[in-house]
Amino acid sequence: MKQDGSSVGFFKGIRERIHAFLHDEELKKKLYVIIFESDTPKGKLFDTVLIGFIIMSVLVVIVESLQTFPAQYGLALRILEYVFTGFFTFEYVVRIYCSPQPRKYIFSFFGIVDLLATLPVYLGFFFGGTRYLLVIRAFRLIRVFRVFKLFNFLKEGNLLLVSLKVSAPKIFVFFFFVLILVTSIGTIMYMVEGTQPGTEFTNIPNSIYWAIVTMTTVGYGDITPVTPVGRFISAIVMLIGYTIIAVPTGIVSATMVDQHRKKRDAKCPQCGKSGHDALAEYCKHCGAKLPAIIEKE
Repeated sequence: MKQDGSSVGFFKGIRERIHAFLHDEELKKKLYVIIFESDTPKGKLFDTVLIGFIIMSVLVVIVESLQTFPAQYGLALRILEYVFTGFFTFEYVVRIYCSPQPRKYIFSFFGIVDLLATLPVYLGFFFGGTRYLLVIRAFRLIRVFRVFKLFNFLKEGNLLLVSLKVSAPKIFVFFFFVLILVTSIGTIMYMVEGTQPGTEFTNIPNSIYWAIVTMTTVGYGDITPVTPVGRFISAIVMLIGYTIIAVPTGIVSATMVDQHRKKRDAKCPQCGKSGHDALAEYCKHCGAKLPAIIEKE
């Protein structure tokens, strides 16, 4: 009985320690500062080590996929892959542990990417070849912005994102027009070139592919017209392509200028003055919060 009682007390002590560990708010705050922030030396060091591991793990996967790589190094690469996966698994669990809102982190973009960065190796034990999905870790390199304080540039990037969002309907209409155009041109080329002996325009999808390659000025040359009419149409499509490429850029640029003008001309709700910078969030005259300027189409 004494032995049973001591065993019960032992396991009870373990449960109490686990419970205390899971609810140690001070430890969670310390880990949160290191893992989620980069304003401290420890946070910068952690992010630097993390990015180093990400780069090395992606390189290991790429090198392992090379058919000409010496087979004797395969075991070493596999061990490195397991070490990296263990590190990323530990990091993912710690992020959940110290996050103030674990559920929000788990279903966030980075939370999903962090999970996918570890799953392939474990799935590889059951399904061959899935470990090559580890290249998804490259997405996590976005965190490099936190280390080098490049998030300061995200305000400039926000202007571009807002402009793209506002321009999206116009760009979609333009893209739909281009889609109709290449379909029509591809069909015409099939009618012109499809009857020629040994033609590469064997069907309409191939002809549409040729129209897309030609209109975007890529010009692979794997499909080429041989008739005078087909070559004439090709020349017209090339010239149209040069004109079309500039349209989306012009749409976004005009929107950016318009957003800049609206922010500059916007009046402060408190002091009524204007002339603010394009990315200003607060009035430079009185310090009041400026309203967000987003055009609604």
